[in-house]
Amino acid sequence: MYKIKEMTNGFKYIEIKNSSAFAKISLVGANIFHYRQNDKEALLWLSEISDFKENKSIRGGIPICWPWFGILKNEKDLPQHGFARTSLFELININELNSGTTKITLRLKETKQSRQLWDYCFELELIVTVSDKLTMELKTTNKDTKTFEITQALHTYFQVTDISDAIVNGLDKKPYLDALTMKDEVQDGEIFFDKEIDRIYQEVDANITLRDKYRSISIDNIGSSSVVVWNPWIEKCSRMSAMKDSAYKTFVCIESANAFKDVVRILPNESHTLKATIF
Repeated sequence: MYKIKEMTNGFKYIEIKNSSAFAKISLVGANIFHYRQNDKEALLWLSEISDFKENKSIRGGIPICWPWFGILKNEKDLPQHGFARTSLFELININELNSGTTKITLRLKETKQSRQLWDYCFELELIVTVSDKLTMELKTTNKDTKTFEITQALHTYFQVTDISDAIVNGLDKKPYLDALTMKDEVQDGEIFFDKEIDRIYQEVDANITLRDKYRSISIDNIGSSSVVVWNPWIEKCSRMSAMKDSAYKTFVCIESANAFKDVVRILPNESHTLKATIF
């Protein structure tokens, strides 16, 4: 079962309920801001003071960073992480495949406003499958006559009981860029959180696991060889918008990405799909 729902300020989102899970997806930014398997706790973190407004990115859930991740080639006047996360997507289709599986397709195409920021014709689709797993396929199609390059991320905020209990496995011996020092490093063992972490891991070719005090979450990526791991910690969290000072204690971002050296080059009339499955 699904419904198109509207908040008191007119903000629209899709609510999906089936025999496997419950989810909510915003039309602004195509952000999956809630996903919960039946009889389990929510998988995604959402700031309790997040904005739900047009042209604003939701703080939490899974914002889409596209067509660039971070700052585009030192173009500081352009929006960080691109424009998709604040753009209005079109709902193309909702297909209830069976009692426990619902597939949703949302689409974004170029506009006069987008071409002022990034001068290409494109089609961006997010295909979401809500079941006992959450599957996302971010498909970019080059509709232009010239080749373009993208970097991107599914900026997933995972809910944790306490940041001191969170451990990330699957990135041992992987090289990464430390975005805080801009130095190249190599991961040694598991990732623990006792300070601000902002890292872009490269050469990622295996399942990643986030272990919390009470559960374990797996992330499988296809069409990607980079993963971003981030937690703002105390000082940065206190400066961030739509986030309480203590919010850093209850989430970890593990972002399925094409970022840093993992740039995607797409020829005219060709496509690339970044696929992430969380369970």
